[in-house]
Amino acid sequence: MKFKTMLTLFFVGTLLPALAQSESEVYMNFPITVKGYAGDKTDSASYSGQIARHLLHNSLKKLAGKGNGEPNEELKAKMMAYYAGTDEGREILDPKSKDGFAIKQTMIDEISKGKELKGKTYKGAVNSWPGYMTGPEVLEFLIDKASSANKGYDPITGYDYGQLISKFMMGAVFYNQAVDNYLDERLTADKNPNDKPYKEGRHYSGKEHVWDEAFGYFGAPAHAIDLEADQAYSIAKRKPDVMAAADHNSDGVVDLKTEMTYAHAYYAADADKGGKTSYLSDITGAFIDGRKLITAADSNALTDAQRAELMTIADTIKMKWEQVIAEATFKYAGSVYKDLQKLIAIVEANGDVSDAFRAYAKHWGELKGFSMALQTSGKDLGETAVKINRLIGFSPVHLDGNQVTGIDGNGNYMTASGSSMAEYMVHMVKLQNLLGDAFNLTKRKNDATSQLADLIESVGASKGAETD
Repeated sequence: MKFKTMLTLFFVGTLLPALAQSESEVYMNFPITVKGYAGDKTDSASYSGQIARHLLHNSLKKLAGKGNGEPNEELKAKMMAYYAGTDEGREILDPKSKDGFAIKQTMIDEISKGKELKGKTYKGAVNSWPGYMTGPEVLEFLIDKASSANKGYDPITGYDYGQLISKFMMGAVFYNQAVDNYLDERLTADKNPNDKPYKEGRHYSGKEHVWDEAFGYFGAPAHAIDLEADQAYSIAKRKPDVMAAADHNSDGVVDLKTEMTYAHAYYAADADKGGKTSYLSDITGAFIDGRKLITAADSNALTDAQRAELMTIADTIKMKWEQVIAEATFKYAGSVYKDLQKLIAIVEANGDVSDAFRAYAKHWGELKGFSMALQTSGKDLGETAVKINRLIGFSPVHLDGNQVTGIDGNGNYMTASGSSMAEYMVHMVKLQNLLGDAFNLTKRKNDATSQLADLIESVGASKGAETD
C-alpha cells in the first residue's frame, strides 16, 4: 500500500481555499510567498544545510571504521574536520555512486557550504554515558577513541565506536535540533515571524524555513509519501532495483538533496516494513500538511488559531519521531538478547566466541546509541530514563561478568564485576517491556518479552536479574 497522509487537519477561515490550490504530495514546489522577492527562485522549500549535516554524519561514521589499532592523529584530525570543521574540500564518503545507482553529488559543498555538526549538538549533560560530559564532549571523546581502535572496534570494552557515534549523533544533532528547537521555540509568535523573510533577501519566510529545516533533519526523500516502506529503506542501501523509485525527477542520478533516505527516516521505514506501523508516512505527511498551512498564510503573520494548529501538527511529529527511536532501541535490545543466547551456547560448547562477540558489540553499540539519542529531545523522561540507563549500563557485559563503570581522569575506562550474561539477558527483556509501555510501541521487532518469566526462573534470584 502506498504511503498516504494519516492526519486529517481541520483548518479555519480562509485557509481552506488557499490549501485547495496546493495539492503537492512531495516536500517541494511550494510557491514563493515572501512579499517583494525579486529573485529567480520558484520553490520556497529549502533545507540543504540539514542534508549537508546528514552527509557529514554518514562520512564521519565511515571514517570511524578506518583505524588500525594504534593512535592515529591524522585520522582523528580528519574525523574532526567532518564533525567540527567548516573547510571546503570535504568529500562525501557515504553515500557514493555504485553500479546501478548513480549519485549526483560528490562533495559536501555541492550541497551546502560551511556546515558543521558540533555547533548543532545537544549541549546538555549526557547522563547515559560515563564521565558527566555534554553532548559535544561525548562525541569528541568517542571520535578520539575510534581513531585509535582497530576498524572502530575495541574488544576489551566491547565498544563499536562507529555505531555509538552514529546512533547518538543522529539524536544529539538531528532529533534534538528538530524537536527541541525548530518544532518548539522557533514556532512561537516572536521567533522567525512568517511576515518577514527568514533573513534579508531570502526567498522563504521565517516560519517556512523553520519548518523546512525540521523536515530536513528527519531525513526523508521529498517524495517519500509516494514510496513503499521497503523502497524508502532500500534507497539508503543504494540497491539498483530501487534506482527508478529514488530518481523522482528521472534525470538519471539520485540527488542527495531531495531523493535520498537518511537517519531516522531510514529507521522509520525499517519499522514500517511489514505494515504494522506507518511512521514514515505519518511524519512525512504531517510535515507536508504543516508546510501547506504555513504556505496558505501567504507570508502574513500566523494567527493564533493557525499557530495552534501548527503546534498540534508539530506535537504529532515529535511523538512519532520519539517512537521511531524507541522502536529502534527495542529492536536492538532484542538483538543483544539473541546475541547473548548464542554466546552462552558457544561458551558451554567450548567454542570460539570472537565472531559472535563482535556481532554482540555491534548490536550493543546500536542499542546504547539509540537509547542515548532518546534522551536528547529536551523532554525530561524522568524515571524512565534512569531505568533505561541502569538496565543497559555503560558497556556490554563480558564473558567474565565485567562491565565498564566509569572513566578516570586520564580518559581510561574503569570496569567492575556486575551481572552475568544470563542476568543481562533478563535486563534486555525488562528493557523491552519498559520501552513498549513507556512509548506505546507497536512494531516491537525482535520481541522477547514473552520469555521474561522463564528467564527469571532459570537465572534465579539475583541483584542483576531483579533490577527494574
